[in-house]
Amino acid sequence: MDCISIGELMNTYLTSYFPLFSISFFSLSISIRVELTVMDLLKSLGMYEGLLEFFSATGIRLSLLLFFCVLFFMVLSALKLIAGTLNEISLLFFSEDHQGVSLTKVRKGSIIYIIGSILSLFAISSFSLIGLIFIITTLVYFVYYVNAVSEHLSMSGMIFFILFQVFTWSLLLIGFMYLCINLYNGLMASLPL
Repeated sequence: MDCISIGELMNTYLTSYFPLFSISFFSLSISIRVELTVMDLLKSLGMYEGLLEFFSATGIRLSLLLFFCVLFFMVLSALKLIAGTLNEISLLFFSEDHQGVSLTKVRKGSIIYIIGSILSLFAISSFSLIGLIFIITTLVYFVYYVNAVSEHLSMSGMIFFILFQVFTWSLLLIGFMYLCINLYNGLMASLPL
């Protein structure tokens, strides 16, 4: 039986599972916080006692936790898919690298998200703290990403790369907020007051 050397372990595929763990840890931390908030809401509305007639307390908590874990896992996975697509489209438009060297360089940056997701597990006491950790992690990764691909970008290419990312994410965020506001207004208008 052959022994595996450290050099063989340090290949490009070593960090390929980090996004899965990062998404799982961020989903878990957000889900725990949401589950605790929903439990408090159910208790304050008096619905918790009614649920206890049909389910055990552990069953209620576990069901809520699993539901929110799956929900946030899907949301974060969709965001990762969108981010990966936008990054590669940006490189297609503005990079001088036609071999894909930039993509293998930025793979190591997934350790930034794994560190941020682990930190978020210690911040389950606050939505704002989890959100702050996620935003800081994303900004640090973006700086790392731009730095890693910068040698294959001209100065104008780097400016347009950054502007493309900022514009696209801003457009997606504004569109999502507009959709939520329209949905809320539609629901409020349909309620008999």
